[in-house]
Amino acid sequence: MKPTSSNGYLLLFRGTNCHRELTSDEVTGIMSEWNQWFERLSNEGKMVAASPLENEGHIVSGKAGAVSDGPFAESKEAIGGFFLLNVPTMEEALEIAKQCPALPQGLTVEVRPVAPMCPANRMASEAKAHSLA
Repeated sequence: MKPTSSNGYLLLFRGTNCHRELTSDEVTGIMSEWNQWFERLSNEGKMVAASPLENEGHIVSGKAGAVSDGPFAESKEAIGGFFLLNVPTMEEALEIAKQCPALPQGLTVEVRPVAPMCPANRMASEAKAHSLA
């Protein structure tokens, strides 16, 4: 895997309702491990931002900006939270993702590089530069 820019990596946590099938002691243990993981990454300067997301919200779509209910909490694909990491390579971001304490309970972690700019903006900038040349 090629290294990307220094814009960081986003960990997206999916399937975050797995705690519903666990005992309160199991949830307490996982959350203790999770908090230690978060604190370690913060202390190492690798954590830029992080937050859980509520299960409710709205989706805006279409040319008119139509608003509908969503995301839907029952979906295993719903994003339940994120970490924004400041690490130099995808490999390091993947190693951090593999340390997620809730993986054995069914949570999945999507690792994505943060782009230096929106692809459409990049395309517009390149077209403008080409027209000026």
